Amino acid sequence: MTGDLVMLAAGVVVGLLLAVIWVLIWKARYTAAIRVDAVLRSQAVTAGKVHEQIVPYLPGFPYNPKDVRFLGSPVDLVVFDGLAEGELRGIIFVEVKTGRAVLSGRERRVRTVVEARAVEWAELRVA
Repeated sequence: MTGDLVMLAAGVVVGLLLAVIWVLIWKARYTAAIRVDAVLRSQAVTAGKVHEQIVPYLPGFPYNPKDVRFLGSPVDLVVFDGLAEGELRGIIFVEVKTGRAVLSGRERRVRTVVEARAVEWAELRVA
């Protein structure tokens, strides 16, 4: 009887040790995967920010880079189309996306207001 209790206790201890080891291994793998994911996301964000800055100078950009002003947020670029030539044809808000990136909620709201033509001019004079 006493031998059975000792064997049972030994089995429980071994089982607990194996469980602890398994949890530690799982935690290490999970932490490593999270770090890799964080690095990849950070690289994607950095690449997107670089693209926002250089896109006016890339082939195929439909506007004169001299007409482009970088904002960064809530939209990336504002294009004053034709301003460099002295003939302003329009003002275009441009959001640059890379990969499978989608518009944020703020960007969608800005798009909605621009598409609804709810844009105004305000002049502020400071004494």
